[in-house]
Amino acid sequence: MTVLDPAGCAPAQPDWRSLAVTVRGCVACAELVETRTNVVPGVRPDSADVLLVGEAPGAQEDESGVPFVGKAGQLLDGLLEEAGLPRDRVAVANVLKCRPPKNRKPTRGEVARCRPWLARQIELADPVLIVTLGGTAAEWVLKPGVRIGELRFADVHYAGRRVLCTYHPSAAIRFGPKGQPMAALREDLARAAALAAELRAAR
Repeated sequence: MTVLDPAGCAPAQPDWRSLAVTVRGCVACAELVETRTNVVPGVRPDSADVLLVGEAPGAQEDESGVPFVGKAGQLLDGLLEEAGLPRDRVAVANVLKCRPPKNRKPTRGEVARCRPWLARQIELADPVLIVTLGGTAAEWVLKPGVRIGELRFADVHYAGRRVLCTYHPSAAIRFGPKGQPMAALREDLARAAALAAELRAAR
């Protein structure tokens, strides 16, 4: 089998749709190829100018090929609506495009091999704002070992674009409706909606 090289192939993709088609053929991570059902490239409505970045597909995403369709996605949908951030303004992608076995945390090698796909998606989407959901996505932008609680109000940029770091919806579910991650995620998505509007107006 010819191993498609993301580092060589991703930059050559002319648009989001072409990249999505190409990434579905990626076999760079042998363990993920063996256990996945579908590659999950991400979604981008034509009018989207905010990019949400999660960790990796879960079981329902792996089955459907669409990101954030499980419980975490349902919570995210509700909080986005509450924040006044229409879904047609939001693109969604993950650090990994394939589900890790048993939803384990992605390895550094997997993140490194998959990195060119997301980097190109950011270039193609050209968002006014990137919102990282959870530690793995924040680490992708910054470095391993960063803490969400310390980053939520930090001045973070990636490739000249503003980045807002917050908790993953699954953490909000895990700690319950009265937990700190839920309150922070709700607050941060409202801030994201306001910040995106501000950045949009300044473009």
